[in-house]
Amino acid sequence: MKKTEQEWRQQLTEEQYRVTRQKGTEYPFSGSLLHNKATGCYHCICCQQPLFDSADKFDSGCGWPSFSKAIKGQVKYEKDHSHGMNRIEILCQHCDAHLGHVFDDGPAPTGQRYCVNSVSLLFNADVKISAE
Repeated sequence: MKKTEQEWRQQLTEEQYRVTRQKGTEYPFSGSLLHNKATGCYHCICCQQPLFDSADKFDSGCGWPSFSKAIKGQVKYEKDHSHGMNRIEILCQHCDAHLGHVFDDGPAPTGQRYCVNSVSLLFNADVKISAE
């Protein structure tokens, strides 16, 4: 999905733009979806592609919504060496929106924790997609 920076700025709020297009981070424990326990699907705020199933969401205590896996083929991974750290950035496969990072300290069976900014997600309670 190709859009100009002006088109993204028109579509997104200032905070959504800062996080998804400029690789920002929302403050921990501030996201509207952090404590969401409803059943449904989490979509990219920029392009509405499905990214995470609510069945894979868990409370990691880190301050951001956490998932044990992404919906297959919907997230891409890039090395991130910013801020003096070595991390794996997660982005929307369809529009390159910055979502957050993935860490190897999650629950079984995947052992992964997808740490995602609430502001990069749109929750849809009417959709249920298996992440398998």
